[in-house]
Amino acid sequence: MELRELADTGVMLPEIGFGTWKYKGGIAPLRRAIELGAPFIDTAEIYGTEKVVGEAIKGQSTKVFLATKVSGSDLKYDQVLRAADASLKRLGVERIDLYQVHWPNSRVPIGDTMRAMETLVDAGKVRFIGVSNFSRDEFEAAQEKLTKYRIVSNQVEYSLVDRDIERDIGTFYAPNKITVIAYSPLARGALLAQRKRGLEVLNAIASAASRTPAHALNWCLRHPCVVAIPKTDKVARVDEDCGASGWQLTSEQVSALDEAFS
Repeated sequence: MELRELADTGVMLPEIGFGTWKYKGGIAPLRRAIELGAPFIDTAEIYGTEKVVGEAIKGQSTKVFLATKVSGSDLKYDQVLRAADASLKRLGVERIDLYQVHWPNSRVPIGDTMRAMETLVDAGKVRFIGVSNFSRDEFEAAQEKLTKYRIVSNQVEYSLVDRDIERDIGTFYAPNKITVIAYSPLARGALLAQRKRGLEVLNAIASAASRTPAHALNWCLRHPCVVAIPKTDKVARVDEDCGASGWQLTSEQVSALDEAFS
């Protein structure tokens, strides 16, 4: 498994981790990910999966980079602090590596939320601050309210069929050394169910490279500041997804996929 630096923190993440939205796989797939050198696990208070993640990492939490999120409906100062404590309890850990604001909420001053996030870092309950589903403007507004720390990541939907973030990767996130965490990098299966022409090209490239269509994850990883967090309930698919690391599509293959899925 290839590693990439989280922002400019010096902390190295596997370029493929695993998400747990709508996850029903129990502990085995998550433990397999840890075994394969992909111990980056992402969850959230609203997913209802923090307890199973806690069970999966029990006894080996020091090997895991653990990320979770505070709900966009819990962003007032005291709410953030309570939510973090509840997540810590469900996860069975003393510190969250990456605590993320799940989505922006215009009804709550972002300064209140960021002040709470800094309080959590100061208290040793959170290691790094992140956001999720933030536009570039929302990201910058949140960063402006921090006085001691920086936002190290933005978790957004990114795949061959969801590219809204793509322009900002090159013009904002990469130049400023901010990590983009790509969720649903296989478009929740849509890559295998949509766009007949796209699927034909994807299958042809996978066959030529002795890969599988799931290795389209590698398309996201062509940007050095991006890490991908697919979700799977199956141990065998964990192995397959991890196989998307450690190699690169050729520029011609990237262009062919871009054209096929445009």
